[in-house]
Amino acid sequence: MALRLEDKQAMVTEVQAVARTAHSVVAAEYRGLTVSQITGLRAKARQSGVYMRVVKNTLARKAVAGTPYECIAGSLKGPLILAFSKEDPGAAARVVKEFARTNDKLVTTLVALGGRMYPAADLDRVASLPTRGQALAMMLGVLKAPISKLVRTLVEPHAKLVRTVDAVRATKAA
Repeated sequence: MALRLEDKQAMVTEVQAVARTAHSVVAAEYRGLTVSQITGLRAKARQSGVYMRVVKNTLARKAVAGTPYECIAGSLKGPLILAFSKEDPGAAARVVKEFARTNDKLVTTLVALGGRMYPAADLDRVASLPTRGQALAMMLGVLKAPISKLVRTLVEPHAKLVRTVDAVRATKAA
Protein backbone atom coordinates (compact mmCIF):
# COMPACT_ATOMS: atom_id res chain seq x y z
CA MET A 1 0.00 0.00 0.00
CA ALA A 2 1.41 3.35 -1.02
CA LEU A 3 1.86 6.10 1.53
CA ARG A 4 -0.06 9.31 1.18
CA LEU A 5 1.84 12.59 0.94
CA GLU A 6 0.88 13.54 4.51
CA ASP A 7 2.16 10.21 5.82
CA LYS A 8 5.45 10.64 3.96
CA GLN A 9 5.88 14.16 5.32
CA ALA A 10 5.14 12.96 8.86
CA MET A 11 7.66 10.14 8.50
CA VAL A 12 10.36 12.49 7.18
CA THR A 13 9.70 14.94 10.02
CA GLU A 14 9.84 12.17 12.63
CA VAL A 15 13.07 10.66 11.31
CA GLN A 16 14.62 14.10 10.91
CA ALA A 17 13.83 15.00 14.53
CA VAL A 18 15.47 11.78 15.72
CA ALA A 19 18.48 12.24 13.43
CA ARG A 20 19.14 15.74 14.80
CA THR A 21 19.56 14.45 18.35
CA ALA A 22 21.00 10.99 17.66
CA HIS A 23 24.55 10.04 18.64
CA SER A 24 25.03 7.50 15.85
CA VAL A 25 23.21 5.70 13.05
CA VAL A 26 23.57 2.22 11.60
CA ALA A 27 22.02 1.23 8.26
CA ALA A 28 21.50 -2.46 7.61
CA GLU A 29 19.97 -4.36 4.72
CA TYR A 30 17.14 -6.56 5.96
CA ARG A 31 16.37 -8.49 2.76
CA GLY A 32 15.23 -12.03 3.58
CA LEU A 33 14.18 -11.44 7.20
CA THR A 34 10.70 -12.40 8.27
CA VAL A 35 8.28 -10.00 9.90
CA SER A 36 8.64 -11.77 13.25
CA GLN A 37 12.43 -11.46 13.09
CA ILE A 38 12.20 -7.73 12.37
CA THR A 39 9.67 -7.38 15.19
CA GLY A 40 12.12 -9.09 17.55
CA LEU A 41 14.89 -6.77 16.38
CA ARG A 42 12.70 -3.73 17.03
CA ALA A 43 11.84 -4.99 20.52
CA LYS A 44 15.54 -5.35 21.37
CA ALA A 45 16.17 -1.89 19.95
CA ARG A 46 13.43 -0.32 22.10
CA GLN A 47 14.92 -1.95 25.22
CA SER A 48 18.32 -0.45 24.37
CA GLY A 49 17.05 3.07 23.66
CA VAL A 50 17.49 2.77 19.90
CA TYR A 51 15.06 4.25 17.38
CA MET A 52 14.68 1.84 14.48
CA ARG A 53 12.73 2.53 11.31
CA VAL A 54 12.36 1.12 7.82
CA VAL A 55 12.28 4.14 5.53
CA LYS A 56 12.33 4.39 1.76
CA ASN A 57 15.70 5.67 0.61
CA THR A 58 14.33 8.81 -1.02
CA LEU A 59 12.49 9.71 2.19
CA ALA A 60 15.56 8.86 4.26
CA ARG A 61 17.70 11.18 2.14
CA LYS A 62 15.23 13.99 2.76
CA ALA A 63 15.10 13.17 6.47
CA VAL A 64 18.88 13.28 7.02
CA ALA A 65 19.29 16.49 5.00
CA GLY A 66 20.30 19.28 7.34
CA THR A 67 21.29 16.91 10.15
CA PRO A 68 24.74 15.71 11.23
CA TYR A 69 24.08 12.50 9.26
CA GLU A 70 23.72 14.14 5.87
CA CYS A 71 26.92 12.29 4.92
CA ILE A 72 25.03 8.97 4.61
CA ALA A 73 22.54 10.22 2.01
CA GLY A 74 24.60 9.05 -0.98
CA SER A 75 25.12 5.56 0.45
CA LEU A 76 21.47 4.65 1.01
CA LYS A 77 20.78 1.84 -1.47
CA GLY A 78 18.59 -1.22 -1.22
CA PRO A 79 16.02 -2.13 1.43
CA LEU A 80 17.48 -0.57 4.58
CA ILE A 81 16.52 -0.33 8.20
CA LEU A 82 17.95 2.70 10.01
CA ALA A 83 18.88 2.42 13.68
CA PHE A 84 19.55 5.68 15.55
CA SER A 85 21.22 5.66 18.98
CA LYS A 86 19.42 8.21 21.09
CA GLU A 87 21.18 7.80 24.46
CA ASP A 88 24.40 5.83 23.96
CA PRO A 89 26.64 6.17 20.85
CA GLY A 90 27.28 2.43 20.58
CA ALA A 91 23.77 1.16 21.37
CA ALA A 92 22.53 0.83 17.78
CA ALA A 93 25.74 -0.89 16.70
CA ARG A 94 25.50 -3.34 19.62
CA VAL A 95 21.86 -4.18 18.80
CA VAL A 96 22.57 -4.73 15.10
CA LYS A 97 25.76 -6.70 15.79
CA GLU A 98 24.05 -8.97 18.32
CA PHE A 99 21.08 -9.59 16.02
CA ALA A 100 23.30 -10.21 12.97
CA ARG A 101 25.23 -12.84 14.95
CA THR A 102 22.17 -15.10 14.90
CA ASN A 103 20.56 -13.84 11.66
CA ASP A 104 23.02 -13.72 8.79
CA LYS A 105 20.49 -12.04 6.47
CA LEU A 106 20.84 -8.72 8.32
CA VAL A 107 23.84 -7.12 6.62
CA THR A 108 25.25 -3.84 7.89
CA THR A 109 25.93 -1.39 5.08
CA LEU A 110 27.18 1.69 6.93
CA VAL A 111 27.83 3.22 10.32
CA ALA A 112 27.86 6.94 11.08
CA LEU A 113 29.07 8.45 14.32
CA GLY A 114 29.30 12.12 15.15
CA GLY A 115 28.54 13.23 11.61
CA ARG A 116 31.18 11.03 9.96
CA MET A 117 30.37 7.94 7.92
CA TYR A 118 32.39 4.74 8.38
CA PRO A 119 32.32 1.49 6.44
CA ALA A 120 30.32 -1.46 7.69
CA ALA A 121 33.54 -3.12 8.87
CA ASP A 122 33.77 -0.52 11.66
CA LEU A 123 30.57 -1.81 13.27
CA ASP A 124 32.62 -3.75 15.85
CA ARG A 125 34.60 -0.64 16.80
CA VAL A 126 31.44 1.40 17.35
CA ALA A 127 29.74 -1.47 19.19
CA SER A 128 32.69 -1.71 21.58
CA LEU A 129 32.33 1.93 22.68
CA PRO A 130 31.63 2.09 26.41
CA THR A 131 28.22 3.03 27.69
CA ARG A 132 27.81 6.26 29.63
CA GLY A 133 28.10 4.43 32.96
CA GLN A 134 31.21 2.56 31.87
CA ALA A 135 32.83 5.76 30.58
CA LEU A 136 32.10 7.55 33.85
CA ALA A 137 33.56 4.64 35.83
CA MET A 138 36.71 4.67 33.68
CA MET A 139 37.05 8.43 34.13
CA LEU A 140 36.57 8.12 37.88
CA GLY A 141 39.26 5.43 37.99
CA VAL A 142 41.67 7.69 36.12
CA LEU A 143 40.90 10.60 38.45
CA LYS A 144 41.15 8.43 41.57
CA ALA A 145 44.45 6.71 40.70
CA PRO A 146 46.88 9.57 41.54
CA ILE A 147 45.16 10.28 44.86
CA SER A 148 45.20 6.60 45.82
CA LYS A 149 48.87 6.34 44.93
CA LEU A 150 49.67 9.42 47.02
CA VAL A 151 47.83 8.00 50.04
CA ARG A 152 49.62 4.65 49.69
CA THR A 153 52.98 6.46 49.46
CA LEU A 154 52.24 8.52 52.58
CA VAL A 155 51.08 5.49 54.59
CA GLU A 156 53.88 3.12 53.53
CA PRO A 157 56.68 4.37 55.90
CA HIS A 158 54.43 3.89 58.93
CA ALA A 159 53.25 0.51 57.72
CA LYS A 160 56.86 -0.57 57.10
CA LEU A 161 57.80 0.50 60.63
CA VAL A 162 54.91 -1.54 62.06
CA ARG A 163 55.93 -4.60 60.00
CA THR A 164 59.57 -4.24 61.13
CA VAL A 165 58.60 -3.94 64.83
CA ASP A 166 56.32 -6.97 64.44
CA ALA A 167 59.14 -8.96 62.80
CA VAL A 168 61.54 -8.04 65.65
CA ARG A 169 58.89 -9.04 68.23
CA ALA A 170 58.35 -12.34 66.44
CA THR A 171 62.09 -13.13 66.39
CA LYS A 172 62.51 -12.26 70.10
CA ALA A 173 59.48 -14.36 71.02
CA ALA A 174 60.97 -17.32 69.16
